[in-house]
Amino acid sequence: MTGLRRKARIVALQTLYELDCSTHKSDDILARLLQEKALPGEAIDFTRELITGVLQNKQDIDNIIRRFAPAFPVEQIATIDRNILRLAIFEVLFNNKVPVKAAINEAVELAKSFGSDTSQKFINGVLGSIVAAHAQQGNGQEVIEESKRV
Repeated sequence: MTGLRRKARIVALQTLYELDCSTHKSDDILARLLQEKALPGEAIDFTRELITGVLQNKQDIDNIIRRFAPAFPVEQIATIDRNILRLAIFEVLFNNKVPVKAAINEAVELAKSFGSDTSQKFINGVLGSIVAAHAQQGNGQEVIEESKRV
């Protein structure tokens, strides 16, 4: 299942990336990408869950990025890095269906595959700070609420 989840994350990342760079609709992007990649039903469901979750919580997720990467305005972070962070933050703080370590490892792997030479270090650093705050504050909801006040 790990391989299928990684493929699902890749499709979700590609969809979010294209949404960030165009005026295309997420359903149209996803439909096209799913025609190109053979994913079984449960991987497609996971992909949709990730995309929907990120889009529904995008403002809160971006506020979290602003809080934990204050030297990097969200709009100026490389599009691929921004969307890898959005996916991972959604999985760590909002979804809670995968272990935190697995979500971070997957984000770093996506950064290695799709980002620049510095992406994986940046992604790992930001996510590490978020997870440390998450552990200190006791749960993800407190991190989310604190970031809304930023």
